[in-house]
Amino acid sequence: MKFVDEALINVRAGKGGNGVVSFRREKYVEFGGPDGGDGGDGGSVYLRAIDGANTLADFRFVRQFQAENGQPGEGRNKRGKSGEDLFIDVPVGTQVFVEETDELIGDLTADGETLLVAQGGFHGLGNTRYKSSTNRAPRQSKPGSMGEERELRLELKLLADVGLLGMPNAGKSTLISRVSAAKPKIANYPFTTLYPNLGVVRVGMLQSFVMADIPGLIEGAAEGAGLGHQFLKHLSRTRLLLHMLDCSPMSDSGDPVADFAQVSEELTKYNDIFADKPRWLVLNKMDTMSEEDQQAKAQEIVRAIDWQGPVYRISAQAGIGTETLCHDIMQTLEQMDDDADF
Repeated sequence: MKFVDEALINVRAGKGGNGVVSFRREKYVEFGGPDGGDGGDGGSVYLRAIDGANTLADFRFVRQFQAENGQPGEGRNKRGKSGEDLFIDVPVGTQVFVEETDELIGDLTADGETLLVAQGGFHGLGNTRYKSSTNRAPRQSKPGSMGEERELRLELKLLADVGLLGMPNAGKSTLISRVSAAKPKIANYPFTTLYPNLGVVRVGMLQSFVMADIPGLIEGAAEGAGLGHQFLKHLSRTRLLLHMLDCSPMSDSGDPVADFAQVSEELTKYNDIFADKPRWLVLNKMDTMSEEDQQAKAQEIVRAIDWQGPVYRISAQAGIGTETLCHDIMQTLEQMDDDADF
């Protein structure tokens, strides 16, 4: 299914049921008195996060959502039935904004988490409620109130452990297809990845992590150039970034140092959060040169960019070095979990 990471929906809660005016009428009972019941509350609208979904595509076709209205009250002090609440399922990682004000009202980050987005109308009051010592036969009632109506913008941010970062054709799609069951489009031209791909990388029997393949970045991406900054937001939730560089002599730019500087600048422009996020350097397509040339090339790049973090030399296409990379990622993520628990 096509990946869609934004959607506009209209939600409307149910109206509260009206209260009624009614009087008790029984044979041999001269003064029955008021017995009009209250109406039922209107149903509310909730968003509910579910695992297993990674797209908002369904909301392209269904955008109007209405909860049930409450039923009116009846005589004999019978209260009307309340409307059923409406639960709308969305992927885990969905942020909810009020379209008119751009206010963030919720961030659904866990399976089963719910968010009230439209409050149901309050029930109306029957004439029994107005009975008093001075008003023995009230003929007034109160209608139910209208339910809330809102225009909402849903934005999906992928919840992945590892994000692949780099220029177009750096080999990100090839890597995720090599180490997971994900099948992204791969070809020898820029922007083969038009939508983020998620892949589960299994390292051991009970060890796995989620990797996200984000479309390649070009100069001006933070301002919307190329595929725009709409996909940069997905990287903000990953715990670890793999910055991939095409080190092949036949690469598009021929200058991995310049590629690194360009992508790093776009990250900085977009959000300061990336400055503190762990990032590893992954030198891809190293199988195109000898071992001696590989070492020399890696040292040259590390010195030029003044890199202080981990460095990996791999060939995503041939699968060289990918197993070690994935094992180290798993170990690091587990260490992060242990540190968080501590």
